[in-house]
Amino acid sequence: MKLNTLDGLVEALASAHHAGNVVEGAAWRDALSDASQAYWVQDAVGRALGLFGSEIPAHWKSGGASRDVTLTHAPLPGAGVRTGPARFADMAFHIPGFEAEIALRLGRDVTPAMASELTADGVDALIDAMAVSVEIVDSRWDDVGRTVALLKLADFQSHGALALGEWVPYQSRDWSTQVCRVNIEGSEPAVFTGSHSLGAPQWLLPSWLRHVTRGGKTVAAGTIVTTGTWCGLIPLRPDAAASVTFDGIGSLDVRLAGG
Repeated sequence: MKLNTLDGLVEALASAHHAGNVVEGAAWRDALSDASQAYWVQDAVGRALGLFGSEIPAHWKSGGASRDVTLTHAPLPGAGVRTGPARFADMAFHIPGFEAEIALRLGRDVTPAMASELTADGVDALIDAMAVSVEIVDSRWDDVGRTVALLKLADFQSHGALALGEWVPYQSRDWSTQVCRVNIEGSEPAVFTGSHSLGAPQWLLPSWLRHVTRGGKTVAAGTIVTTGTWCGLIPLRPDAAASVTFDGIGSLDVRLAGG
């Protein structure tokens, strides 16, 4: 193993994905110097595992803690994308977490030139549908709580799997009043109102689209992005079931194993 080289990091993460194990984060703490290197590793791991073809991937995650930070993005392997009621009994997770989100679907192709000029005020015309979504967050790092942010970004931003609810026509909403209801098996139901970190999920589209078109390719209509949590990160048992409802949009049930 080529420790603390980019090729070595790609080899370590690809091996962890293939074998279903974890990597010692402390050994790779200083392997990455900036986000461009982390994205290069993302792409290289995807190629090593044969996860994505030559076109822009069909599913993505994007988001950030606030509008004042640099947003991050990651392509999502299609094999881990399920429609509701979503079951993941065939997948192994290490320390899974639950994030209730809204996914958005592009209604038209977006060229690099369009993405370069896009502002948050102009994104509504690009979206044709939205759906309740759940990201199962997981990591290939052994101690994710102590893993540096760039290593998490290199590992597809700690993505495990994605569940998608029924698509409904997209419409501009007052997201500050949007209610999200989360019910994790064995826990008290929780309600969140206006709790998206960016204030509105579609706000991230300019940053995301500039990222996905950075190689000069057009992102196709139908491409999906899930846009960040409304409920924080909630730990899940390996056999847990959970449900989420966004008032006025829809509901989604997920189960990690059994049932």
